[in-house]
Amino acid sequence: METACANPQTAGVVGRYAPSPTGAMHLGNARTALLAWLHSRAPGGRHLLRFEDLDTGRVRPWAYDLIRRDLEWLGLDWDEEVVQSRRLDLYREAAARLDTYPCTCTRREVLAAVQDSAGAPHGAEPVYPGTCRDPGARHPERPAALRWRVPDARVCARDRLTGQTLCQDLRMQVGDVVLRRNDGVYAYHLAVVVDDSAASVTDVLRGADLWAATPRQVALQAALGFPTPRYLHVPLMTDYRGERLAKRGGAPPVSALREAGESAGRVRAQLARSLGWAVPDEVEAADLLPLWRAALEGAPALPAGE
Repeated sequence: METACANPQTAGVVGRYAPSPTGAMHLGNARTALLAWLHSRAPGGRHLLRFEDLDTGRVRPWAYDLIRRDLEWLGLDWDEEVVQSRRLDLYREAAARLDTYPCTCTRREVLAAVQDSAGAPHGAEPVYPGTCRDPGARHPERPAALRWRVPDARVCARDRLTGQTLCQDLRMQVGDVVLRRNDGVYAYHLAVVVDDSAASVTDVLRGADLWAATPRQVALQAALGFPTPRYLHVPLMTDYRGERLAKRGGAPPVSALREAGESAGRVRAQLARSLGWAVPDEVEAADLLPLWRAALEGAPALPAGE
């Protein structure tokens, strides 16, 4: 078995795995958790567990401990735990440093405005047209969200794993970003930027579904004076139909395998094989460190899907 050895050039790596405690972990979550752990531990870095639980209406109190037990069973340890719902003051302070305005537009109104102006591709996230930049367009009787007035700039993000660069015109392709919803919940983009900076996270490995949102997070980091971490986006695990595994879709939970007496080593091997890695029938997490290092060094890293 290999152990993680510190490299003087990369020993300062701080990574994280950031699940939402809205239900049980499924195998897709477990694969991302494994890769995040490998990326942190390969250079001897620190690894954090962060519960992203700001959307309290969707949080399941039992999920915190279930996720911890599943990670421990898989051999994926962590050095520090962070819970977002205990850090609201940090998000409030960060939002106060940005150029913001209240917004009372409903989603239906935003969609109608976008369609009336230029039209939005079917299924695309609408770009907020800036209606509430005009105070006269606001509805004071409604609860207000808080939007960040994005700068007139083109911002780029680079993915270290794929080598891709994604550039977006903030006003034309993103629009003014919601920092706090009209129910008072702080938005994901603000929270993760603040949390990563507060924890000195250097490397963010996460699912490919978040790649398109990375430039706006880079822009928020610049506006707040935060450093930008290295980003690595990994493919999502899919089922036999090619559809993304999801809690809402009934993906089988890892806890069911654990409670049925399945071998954690066998599950780790299955996750590794889903990435195209040739491994024995059972492996320790640390046995996969050389394969991850090879992926980072330019070998065909990860498949586009199952």
